[in-house]
Amino acid sequence: MDSHNLQQLPKRLLRLCFILLNNLYCIPSYVVWMLLLWPLRKVQPELYWKIEGYMFHWLLAMVTLWCDSAGYRVIECGDDITKCMEERTLIIANHQSTADVPILFSCYNIRKHVLPNIMWIMDNPFKYTNFGVVSYLHQDFFIKSGKEFRDKSLQELTCHLLNTYLPLKRKWIVLFPEGGFLRKRKAISHKFAEKNNLPKFENVTLPRAGAMKIIMKTVGPQAPINNNSSSKSDLQRGHVEYIVDITIAYPNGVPIDLSHIVFGNRPPCETVLFYRVYRATEVPENEESLTNWLIQRWKEKEAMLQTYYDTGSIPNKFCHSTTCAPTLVVQDYLRFLILNMFFITSSYIQVRLFMAVYQCCLYFMVY
Repeated sequence: MDSHNLQQLPKRLLRLCFILLNNLYCIPSYVVWMLLLWPLRKVQPELYWKIEGYMFHWLLAMVTLWCDSAGYRVIECGDDITKCMEERTLIIANHQSTADVPILFSCYNIRKHVLPNIMWIMDNPFKYTNFGVVSYLHQDFFIKSGKEFRDKSLQELTCHLLNTYLPLKRKWIVLFPEGGFLRKRKAISHKFAEKNNLPKFENVTLPRAGAMKIIMKTVGPQAPINNNSSSKSDLQRGHVEYIVDITIAYPNGVPIDLSHIVFGNRPPCETVLFYRVYRATEVPENEESLTNWLIQRWKEKEAMLQTYYDTGSIPNKFCHSTTCAPTLVVQDYLRFLILNMFFITSSYIQVRLFMAVYQCCLYFMVY
């Protein structure tokens, strides 16, 4: 270990301790509140899910704090996504590392109505992480990879969209069509491309269209009428209106990963999120055409990333609608402080409540 790393060691250990402690008083607090409020889910479901949405957003703000305090900030550019904020929207993004999701957290933490009403589609193993229980209670969808699970997972996704996404009036769906990290899937993607006469990418991998086909078929503009809808107007509000294609571009093509976020052992840098917005009606209904449409988007994404790595910017020629100038996402540290105080106070109250109940039970058992 060189002298610089040795000097940084106390700082990195302090960050690790804070993040572990932050997990300890935030995640259990969220889980306990949701369990205590569970009866409300039966009698006032709209109020329950509104409270849950806020608390879910507050938890994701903690992850944003980890990123921002390490100096890993986000720049937004490309198409203007303002019109998508209050509409049902499908997010599709390239997938490079374990930092992709925290980077998206950081970007949308500053927007009030996105994270409380978002639904993530993520790999099934994530269910068994420390944050998995939060996603489970939030009603995110865990998809199983592998040919043996593909058909069943897609059927379960259809049911989840109809029975959870629409009834809970969620807005954004986040999907990583590549199905895995760039470094893990590149060789497989090249082999598949050669076999099927498809383009070989270096900065992204060939996207899988299965989940997107199900989403568009179930809640897209051409989706059949949902018999559970009380009226045609309710049905129309249930349809996805926009597709936002996000290109995540890390400096020099070297992704941040979760270890960097935890230890802060990579120099501060800025990650670019480049947006392209499409009306959902622009997406072909035919399955083969939809697959080709998605591959074309990834072909453009490959060109964008290569341009960024070569020049340090993504030109607006890749946009096709009203554009926004590159904007640094600025976080509110007073809000971070208030949220930390909320979770610490909640944890204290919950522990005292647990101890009081335990002592009462012990008293009645003895006497």
